[in-house]
Amino acid sequence: MNTKIRTKKTNAPKAEIGEVMLGRDILVRALEREGVECLFAYPGGASMEIHQSLTRSTIRTILPRHEQGGAFAAGAYGRATGRPGVCMATSGPGATNLVTGIADAYMDSAPLVAITGQVPQSMIGKGAFQETDFFGMTLPIVKHSYLITDVNDIARIVKEAFYIARTGRPGPVVIDFPKNLQQAKTHPIWPSQVNLPGYNPDKRADDLALNEIIGLIEKADRPVLYCGGGIITGDAADELRQFVEATQIPVTTTLMGCGAFPETNPLSLRWLGMHGAAFANWAVSGEFKQRKSADEPLMQLKAGADLLLAFGVRFDDRVTGKVDEFCRTGTIVHIDIDQSEHNKNRKVQLAIESDIKYALRRLNEMIRRRPIAKKFTAWREQIQEWKARAPFHYGVTEEVSRSEHMRNHLQGRESEVILPQMAIETLYELTKGEAIITTGVGQHQMWTGQYYKFTHPRQFLTSAGLGSMGFGYPAALGAKVARPDKQVVDIDGDGSFLMNVQELATAHIENIAAKAMILNNQHLGMVMQWEDKFFQGNRGHTYLGDPEKRGELYPDYVAMAHSFNVPAQRVMYKKDLRRALQEMLDSDRPYVLDVVCPYTEHVIPFIPANRTVADMIY
Repeated sequence: MNTKIRTKKTNAPKAEIGEVMLGRDILVRALEREGVECLFAYPGGASMEIHQSLTRSTIRTILPRHEQGGAFAAGAYGRATGRPGVCMATSGPGATNLVTGIADAYMDSAPLVAITGQVPQSMIGKGAFQETDFFGMTLPIVKHSYLITDVNDIARIVKEAFYIARTGRPGPVVIDFPKNLQQAKTHPIWPSQVNLPGYNPDKRADDLALNEIIGLIEKADRPVLYCGGGIITGDAADELRQFVEATQIPVTTTLMGCGAFPETNPLSLRWLGMHGAAFANWAVSGEFKQRKSADEPLMQLKAGADLLLAFGVRFDDRVTGKVDEFCRTGTIVHIDIDQSEHNKNRKVQLAIESDIKYALRRLNEMIRRRPIAKKFTAWREQIQEWKARAPFHYGVTEEVSRSEHMRNHLQGRESEVILPQMAIETLYELTKGEAIITTGVGQHQMWTGQYYKFTHPRQFLTSAGLGSMGFGYPAALGAKVARPDKQVVDIDGDGSFLMNVQELATAHIENIAAKAMILNNQHLGMVMQWEDKFFQGNRGHTYLGDPEKRGELYPDYVAMAHSFNVPAQRVMYKKDLRRALQEMLDSDRPYVLDVVCPYTEHVIPFIPANRTVADMIY
């Protein structure tokens, strides 16, 4: 029986059918069609055929010296541009070496497409050489995963992967590509659009809910904006600035949100949390009498925010401390594109699922028609008093003489010591606050957030959620490839820098002029700080130097950099710091500046984990 099927006519463009191609060529061509300019890829047995196709492509293939370095570089490329960065590795250990970089992108909502070679389909599940179930292994740390099972699906999968990675809440997508399908042939079908039933990244707030926000602002006396990385990934920095100008509400950010609002603006409270500004923490949760122990009752001295507008944040524990005490007396409004973040960590009074750029744009339109009458003068005066009382500050103390690696060189010249905060502050002055800064993880990361004032989105690239050491220099490479017009500097610790030091070879061979300023204190500084605070200074394997020669620097980063043909120098005295930094910045090549610092410095302010503002050391 013949059945006539009625089809609905649409204006959608038809898919394009190409000539017969190998699967590996289809993948590369699909990447080109997505506008990929470069990828960070380390070849191996299950991915070498794709590399053969890449040799005939317009895409720049950058060879990292470790797959983790490639994943970090690709993730930073995505953070710096908003477009998915791309990394690739072979199966087995090549793929597993990408895992940390994928997890980092997942935690910080960075757009990333990670491609891995896989053993032939006939060998999957049989324990073949260099086989791992990478699809299953990465499920908890990706936005989506693909295991290609049909050569005809390659073009569609690549298009979908890039769409998923960059839309909604951005994140990493994995494409696992068996070798036999790389070698198979077919006519590729190039899709003109993406059709993913059930996936709708275009979330828009209801006007009724947004009007409720305006009503809450009009009733508030002490409002604070608490903004996160969602402002940056949502490209909503301009809309945020307009909203702040119209409402005159002070702004604090998370570490991921640094640059979402200019930190030089008088309404900026910088960032808050464990090592954030004391005045930002007071503005949100109130000022309390400092407690000598956690058993001492809370005694509030001055009230904090009565309205907290949480935009594009996830109430991370490093921000909230003891979560029930975070803005305990305020009404909290939470706008986020990811509904799963609502009431996950902190219960809120008004949760709105929305793209933040859309929500802020609509709020700005509403405020233009219905201006906020209040200017919150008394509240801003209180904040100014807090700012004047507890700014970020540092100073040389007698304790620096405890640093064995410096004692032989200082010989009573403690006034010439370079403190890490001073080095960052000087770099900020010389770059006029315009450089893209990457970091590793530890004390130097926190000091960077404190002493480099960020005024632009996508200017501060750091591993915030995962907190992965070794991120800094590979990230600087990815950022410099993405933004060759910008000065890019990795502010790193000696522990973090050593974890991916091999990427100096990538920088030299690829002529990527990313700079590294190492704040070298010969210790795992942040762990050491906690040892001093909670373990009476007992060192649990946090010394990174040579125990046989504690008065000498180990390893020699200058000699190491020179072995990679990368220019480098060491600076130890304050009188030489500015000149050395300027020489680094003036170089048109990758460069390493080893800045020798004492290990006695602690990052202050400091709110111990799961404690309150009343427990803050400042």
